[in-house]
Order: sequence, then structure tokens, then C-alpha cells
Amino acid sequence: MKKEILISSTSNENRIAITEDGKLTELFIENAQYERIIGDIYLGRVAKVIPGIKAAFIDLGFKQDAFLHFSDVAEQTEDLKALLGGEDIDDDDDDDEDEKSSAPYSTTAVRHTTRRRYEPPKLERDQSIIVQITKEPVGNKGVRVTSKIALPGRYLVFLPFENKVNASKQIANLREKRRLKNIVKDFKRETGLEFGAIIRTVAENEPEMAIREDLDNLLSTWKEIEKNVKNEKPPAIIYKDLSMTSSVIRDLFRDDVVKVLIDSKKLFKEVMSYLKLTSPALVNKVDLYKNSDPLFDAYSVEKEIQTTFNKKINLKSGGYIFIEHTEAMVVIDVNSGKYARSKDQEVNSLKTNLEAAREIVRQIRLRDLGGIIVIDFIDVYDDKNKKKIYDELKKEFKKDRAKVTVLPMSEFGLVQITRQRVRQSIVRSVSEQCPLCGGTGIVESSSNIVTRIERWIRRYKSQSSTLSSGKLILKVNPQVYKHLKEGTISHMTKIAFKYLIRVKLVEEPTLALQDFRFTLAKNDQDITQEFSQ
Repeated sequence: MKKEILISSTSNENRIAITEDGKLTELFIENAQYERIIGDIYLGRVAKVIPGIKAAFIDLGFKQDAFLHFSDVAEQTEDLKALLGGEDIDDDDDDDEDEKSSAPYSTTAVRHTTRRRYEPPKLERDQSIIVQITKEPVGNKGVRVTSKIALPGRYLVFLPFENKVNASKQIANLREKRRLKNIVKDFKRETGLEFGAIIRTVAENEPEMAIREDLDNLLSTWKEIEKNVKNEKPPAIIYKDLSMTSSVIRDLFRDDVVKVLIDSKKLFKEVMSYLKLTSPALVNKVDLYKNSDPLFDAYSVEKEIQTTFNKKINLKSGGYIFIEHTEAMVVIDVNSGKYARSKDQEVNSLKTNLEAAREIVRQIRLRDLGGIIVIDFIDVYDDKNKKKIYDELKKEFKKDRAKVTVLPMSEFGLVQITRQRVRQSIVRSVSEQCPLCGGTGIVESSSNIVTRIERWIRRYKSQSSTLSSGKLILKVNPQVYKHLKEGTISHMTKIAFKYLIRVKLVEEPTLALQDFRFTLAKNDQDITQEFSQ
């Protein structure tokens, strides 16, 4: 598989595209409206503790408090007290090795090797706590955080509040895994410090000096965070993670990437400087794109980006898939379209479903869809064919970096998937909710809105004898205004005569199509809600 990274920059936006065999599979966008906050570390303040949902809400200075589940609370209360000037506590924790944990966000903090073990802390209101953002806000939900801090480096993830050294499961060579662990353990013994670490896949076969340099850099970063904690009062940011471009290079630029192309001299210099320090062997794979044609146009990426805004995705066979977002989940429907190469319907359905499975996984990765995903495949009746579709999905999801769970196809031909959600989907991060339909995709007809206006006036006349003689101002969307003015005798005039009421009609572009506002002309008092029901 030929894997490439393409980085395109404009005056207000950076876009990073990951392609596999010439097809776009992942897209990252960073602009003025969307700033990467995953990995940022804050000194927060506990705003609420709600045992009923086993969670606390942390004030980070955002519009919405951050969500901290009890399972994401580290044993760091005493460590935080030490950072804020409290006494140093002994701890006799063992350097246990646990091969099961290889996730990049697991925990962190440097402690001396003689400390007593403490039970998980009880969170209290107004308590100071160090937390790290693990999920960006989605819809009406605020950010999700953890107090299990993790500092990712090129070869390691540094865990200051842990005491375990683990290695990625993708490092299959047990001897190499043991060598890498020993490098970290030797570093811990030499410095006399207690911390945890996860060795990343990219560290495999790297020299000891490179691993130690990465450890030194991460340790220095943590010491700076400790200083910031002592000097700041909550809520305050105490560590800002790398930019989107730098983090992609750090996390995704590995030996399997054959080329990195960058069309910005500034970004090119930044990437080269970073790689010369961390991975000199990869420098030769990075080039500055100098052609006059836009980079994403030259590699046919721009066209594929536009498809991410489409609900319907056509398949080469003639079938198509339809992707629909709902509040609770993402629903994907597979249709055969015009495909009917074989006389056997089962064969046709299987062929389309297998092609759809590959494209669905690519679209899920490209759009960065998370949460619950339900796929309605074309009906197949042979259990062997159902398993083939399931196996195809499992195979394609092996390329995905997010945690994914796929259940076998149900009797109704449905496949249920859960996928780790870290950030907003690409579509939502570069789009806004439609001001007319409110995101539903349909709008109320102008005639029905006029009917609701008339019902409002009827309630107003029947319920308000003291006000009904005064003049009203009716503010409506321009489209509804146009409808009310239509006809030789306008709709508004007919309503006014029918109810013997004086109404001044006003266009208000800021109102949604279905909304209207009634105010009293004498003092501009809004009385819309008073007579809405």
C-alpha cells in the first residue's frame, strides 16, 4: 500500500490529507474557526460532582464545563498538592508491566521513587485538578477530559502519574520490545524518578540515543508544566499541545509513508526542523511542492474532499450508499442501484455489499464519524455471505487508528458499529447549521407559517381585551414577508380586516424562516410568547 501525506496551506487554513494507493482516507483541517485542543492540559476547578452519573464537571474557562467521568480520574490528588507546595509523600508502587495498555492517552506525572500508595481521590467542589482534553465538543456537549495526563512524543507517551512501562502491541518482536522497555527503565533508575511510559510503534529498531532524547524532551516539558501549575490559578491552560500539522507529522509520519509534500515554505521549514531533531532518516521523504497547480488539485484530492459533503456516494458497480446523521447515531443505507450483472440476486447483492463495505470504512475514516454507526446492507440470505461482509468490514477497519467494535450482521441485515469519537466529524467542523431548516433538511411552507400567524392573532384578540386596540409590529423572514404581500389584496390585509387589527409588517433577515415576532408599536414590547399557545 502506497501511503502519502499532502499538506496544503492558505492564509487562514491548513489542510492535511492522508492518501492510500491514491485514495483519500483521512483529512485534517485547522483554521481560525477550528483550533485543535486535543491534548491541551488545564489546571481546572471542580464545578459540580454528580455521583448519580459517576462524573464531575470541571471549569476550564470555556462556555460549557468539561465532563470528567470517575473512571478517568487518576490517583493524583497528593501529587497535585505537592506541585502546589504541599509535602512530598512516600510511595512504594511497583514498576509493573502491563502489555494490555497501548492507547496513546492513558496517564502521567513524575514522582520520587519512595511514595505511599493512595486510594483514588474523592472529588470535591472548588477542588483544583489537572486535566487533559481527550474529546472535543460535539453538538451541545462540552469537552471531555481525563486527569490521567499523557504527553505524547515521537517515540514515547510520557505518563507522569503512572509507574508502568508498556509497549505498543504492534511491536511484534519480543526481543525488541524488551530492549525498548529496558532503555526506559534504565533512564528511570539513573534519574531516580518515577513515571510511566508507553513505547510507540515508531520506536521499533530506533537507536537508544533517540529514545533517550525523546524522554529528556518529555521530561523537560513536564517540568515546565509543574512550574505553570505553581504560578497559575484555576481555570488556566498550563500546556498547549502541538499544532495540527506538527501532531500529524509526529503521530502518522512513519516508515510506511513513502512521501510528504508541502506547498508552504514556512510549514516545510517547521517540519524539516522537527524531523532533523527526532527522525533524521525520514528527512529525505519530505519535499516542497513548487508546481503552479494547487497541490490538492494535482493529486485529485480536492474532488474527493467535496464528496464528504454529499449524503449519497456512488459505487463503481452502479450501486450507492447513503449516509445520514441523526442526534443519536449515523445511519448508512446500501442500495444496489442499477447493478444486476448476474441473474442470481444473492450474487449481485453480495458483490455490491462487499464493494460498499470497503467504501463505507473509507468514508467513516475520511469523515471521522464516531459514536454508534448502523449499516443497512442489501439483504443476503446465505450465512456464509453475511460472514464475508462482516469479515470485509473487519479487514478494512484494521487500517483505522480509532478504536472500533463491529458486531456480526443481524437477522435484519444490519451491522452495528461503535467507533471512538475524539473530535467533530470533518463535515461539522467546516460547516454551520442551516439557518432556514435548523439542520433538519426540510422547512415549513410559507402558507403554513401564515396560518400560524393568523392563529396567534386570533388568540391575541380573544385573550387581550386591553391591548387589542393598539397597533402591532410583525417581524418575519423576507421569504414569508413576500408571501404575506402577495395577491391583489395581500394575505396580511385580509387577516387585518378579518380580525379588525392594525399590523405593520416588517422584514427581518435575521429571523429563521419559521419564526416570527409580534411587538407593541407604542413601546416595542415583545409579546410573541405570551400568545403562542
